[in-house]
Formats: sequence, C-alpha cells, structure tokens
Amino acid sequence: RLKAIGALRDGGWQKLRQQLKGTADGERITARIALRQVRPRELVALAITLQKAQALGAASALPALQASPLLAALAQNLEPPAGCAELLTRSVMEEPAALVRDGGVIATGFDAELDELRAISENCDAFLLDLEVREKARTGIANLRVQFNKVHGFYIEITQGQLDKVPDDYRRRQTLKNAERFITPELKTFEDKALSAQDRALAREKWLYDQVLDELQQHIPCLTQVARAIAALDALCALAERSLTLNWCAPQFKPEPGIEITRGRHPVVEARLAETSAGSFIANDTALGPKQRMQIITGPNMGGKSTYMRQVAVIVLLAGMGSYVPADACRLGPIDAIHTRIGAADDLANAQSTFMVEMTEAAQILHTAGPHSLVLMDEIGRGTSTFDGLALASGIASHLHNKTQAFTLFATHYFELTEFPAKHHAAVNVHVSATESGSDIVFLHEIQAGPASRSYGIQVARLAGMPVAVLNHARHTLAALETQQTESREQVDLFAPPPETASAGPGPVETALAAIDPDALSPREALDALYALKKLNGKA
Repeated sequence: RLKAIGALRDGGWQKLRQQLKGTADGERITARIALRQVRPRELVALAITLQKAQALGAASALPALQASPLLAALAQNLEPPAGCAELLTRSVMEEPAALVRDGGVIATGFDAELDELRAISENCDAFLLDLEVREKARTGIANLRVQFNKVHGFYIEITQGQLDKVPDDYRRRQTLKNAERFITPELKTFEDKALSAQDRALAREKWLYDQVLDELQQHIPCLTQVARAIAALDALCALAERSLTLNWCAPQFKPEPGIEITRGRHPVVEARLAETSAGSFIANDTALGPKQRMQIITGPNMGGKSTYMRQVAVIVLLAGMGSYVPADACRLGPIDAIHTRIGAADDLANAQSTFMVEMTEAAQILHTAGPHSLVLMDEIGRGTSTFDGLALASGIASHLHNKTQAFTLFATHYFELTEFPAKHHAAVNVHVSATESGSDIVFLHEIQAGPASRSYGIQVARLAGMPVAVLNHARHTLAALETQQTESREQVDLFAPPPETASAGPGPVETALAAIDPDALSPREALDALYALKKLNGKA
C-alpha cells in the first residue's frame, strides 16, 4: 500500500478520484442482489458504477501507476462481468420507482408483452374521450360524460333531465341524486381489458425484475471483486491526497523493535485547529526502544498528555496500514497490537462502575499485551481512593515494565510515580510543559524530559469558571496538604518488592505443650498440666 500511495502521489490520483465520483457502494448492492432484496434505484447506481469501473481500469493501467504491484492488480480486478452493465441499462429505467411493486421499473423496449400492456393503460384517456364524443353524437345528450373511479370502474353519467334520451343498450350501474350512471357493452369490454392490463403489467414487471436478479446471480463473485477494487482505489487515493495536502511523510520500517517519530502530529486535532484558525499544532518527538520502553508522562490537565499519546497510536496505526504519517520522519519496528486504556465510562447495563470498567480493561491489557505491543495508559487508578489508585498504578506500571515489556506511554497525575524510572532501567520521565503568567497558566503543549513540577489543577478549574470562593478554599486546603506532606515521615518505597511475612517463633505455651507426652500422664497429672498451660497462656 505504501508503494501504491507513493505512485499515486507522483501523479494519477486526481484522474482516478474524478472517475470515482458518482460510484456507489457496489459491495453492499451486490450483497442485496444475492439476498434478492435490492431496490430498482440501486440497480441503476450499480450500472453507473460498472460503467465507471471500466474507465477506472484504464486510468489505473497508466504506465506511471504500473510500478506498483497493488495498483496493477486492482486495474485487472476492475473489469466488470461481460454484459452485466448492458443488461442493467436495458432492463431498468433511468429513474425507476422506489419499489418494484409500484410499477414503472422495467425499461420500455425490454419486453414486448409489457410494452403492449402499458400501451393499453396509457391509451385509456384517449379512448374515453373518443367514446364520449361518439356517444354525445349518437344520443344527442350534450352534457354526457364518460368517467372512471376506483369503486365503480368506467361509467357514462347522464343527468336526470336527459334520461329520456338514454339508448336501450345502456345498462344502469349506479343511481345518484341528480344523475344516473350507465355502462355499455363496448365500455364494459374496454374496462375488462384496461383493468386487467394494469394488473397484468404489474405482475409482468415483477416477473421480469426477478428474471434480471436471476441473471445477476452468476455475476456476484465478479461484482464483489470489482466493488472491492473500487473501494481500495478510493481509500488509496484519499490517503495520497491527504498525505500531499497535509505534508505527511513515508514511514520507514526496521527489524529492530522501536518507535522513532520526529515532529509527530495528531491529524484530527491539527485539521481542527486549521479550520478554526486557533493556531498551529505543536509537533513532538517520540523515542521508544529496547533501552527506553516506557514513558511516565506528567503535566497539567489540558496540557496535551492524552493528545500526545493518541497521536503516537494514530501514527503507528497509519504506518501499519501502509499510509504516510503526520510527521517529519518515522521509523518503526514490528508492532503487533495497540492497547489503550483512555477515557472514563461506566457500563450500567452490566452493573459495572467506571472504576470497574477501567480495571477490567487494564487487566485485559496486562494479559494480552506483549513485547512488540504499544500500550497507552491514561491516568489509571483515578476512580478510587488516592492510596488505592496510586498502589494500583504503581503495580500496573511495574508489570508492564518487568513482565510485559511493551512499549508504554503511561500518563498519570500521581507525582509519586515520577520516582519509578529511578528504579526501572527502561523507564523515563517526560512532561507536558506549561508556564504561569501572573495568575494565568499558558499551556505550551511540548513534551520535555523530566517530571512535571506541579499539576496546575486549581488554575484549570479557574479557566473552567469555578466560583472564586471555591478556588480560594481549594488554595488554602492545598497549602495545608503540602505543608503536612513536607512535615510527614519519609515516603514509603512504592517500587520495593512485597516484603515476605516473617515467621514468628514458638511461644511458651507451644513449647510447654510440645514437651508433654499425653500417653505418659495420669489423669491427675493431665489436669495439673492443663492448669499450668492456662497459667502460661495468661502470662503471654
């Protein structure tokens, strides 16, 4: 795919995209044909798509594009089945009814019998006008009318004042307040013929439509192949256009494990910033390898930790699918999976809290990720108490570093975890930079080495519009907590291995009990020994 996109970038993608305009979802339509649920207008769209497929095949066969084996194979797969497009064009009207049961689907000239039946129905008005003129002349009744309704069919209506002029061959059909309705043998014969023609024409259309579907069944494998080739070309052209428009680079692949990204960008956020003229995206580098497999990412809320993590995952995903990537340079080793634990959501239907969902997803990652996986952990442990969350985050980070050994981006607000790299050789601290300007905070969105100095949570709350009284109370509480932490005892080592439980030695009761031989004691001696043990237990 990467080579195909490169060939399209060098020339040809514009012509292909021009030909792709107006193509339909051929694979979906083909599936509906196989199920015999396709609608007439979908067949028209398929006919247009098959006609465009031939033009696409010719454009894909250009010498400049034949350097790509993938494009050459797609060009061969774009040949539609013989006679299929012609059958659809001949059989279905250009603008058919939405449903075949409504009629008006099969094209004129496709079936002679259907054309004859339609002619009878379409000439109905002309016949009625002609009959009305003739009957007025024959009877001398000037206000005689020949009409039709769905309840009584065709009839000749004559007012009460003209009933004495009614011929003998008129047969009464309906009596009204001021008129009588009649039918003649000639009109009855035409009625039978016209009404039956409509029903027969509709039945004939349904039968012909089924015949067309029967004919298409044999072409389903070929139609599916053409549809998939068109879809692949569409995707490749879109990626080629995006890579040129957004200045993406071609990733390089290496056999050694690692992720090296120079000035990587998040494509969606970058596009949104460009649309809103909100500034340019701040690009960042990423370096993960055998000696640096984990980044502990700290920094303020809204600083860009999650965006940075997601942009790395998007770049790896795009490179894995053979696309150019939003970066100045990218070198990747083998990546077998991307595992993410980002965001917060509960699952009420399955009685799972936000924290339970978080732990379930984290557990799945720990069980399935491997040394060639990319793992994203965003603020793990935040859904429970501070100590529980910190302990779990520490344990998960240690497992990912020591056991899983996956490439890991671990974002956290637990500053205690910034000591993690000091005792884990393949981990490193990075932070999202921010600076204070008076009482304001400015997010720089740059990934820099080392841990963050603080979280700026109160400043972010002020930006969110939190009441001043709440902010003042929070500052006072924060100052008290920081003072308490400074005066507290030395911090517990979070990353030391779990201590082994020391086995206590035997006490005096156990020692005395071990020295007793119950078989050698008389009843009196046994009672004395029991009192002695009770006395020893009381002293213990």
